[in-house]
Amino acid sequence: QVQLVESGGGLVQAGDSLRLSCAASGRTFSVYPMGWFRQAPGKEREFVAAISWGGSNTYYADSVKGRFTISRDNAKNTVFLQMNSLKPEDTAVYYCALSRGKTTIPSSPPTVGSWGQGTQVTVSS
Repeated sequence: QVQLVESGGGLVQAGDSLRLSCAASGRTFSVYPMGWFRQAPGKEREFVAAISWGGSNTYYADSVKGRFTISRDNAKNTVFLQMNSLKPEDTAVYYCALSRGKTTIPSSPPTVGSWGQGTQVTVSS
């Protein structure tokens, strides 16, 4: 059973940056694609970014492309989300996600095998 623990959320102003981290344990982390999702109050959970198992391929939602960067350190079983130029509409709980399969990119909730507990990101205007 994999465990995912996010950290790095907080309250920032528009235009600021934050770096989220997700530490994984309990499974062979390095062979699975990973992703980040977010959920704002009253809205469905949505895809933010994903990364292949080796880190060579990355995928982003249009709303964050050019501002967010996903990366991973397989030696440390950790995936990161660098968020720059934050906007109030980025306010949400951010969830780390492990793919349900070694060849599946976690781009929607049904493609996720395990979720973290979430970390709150609040961007004030």
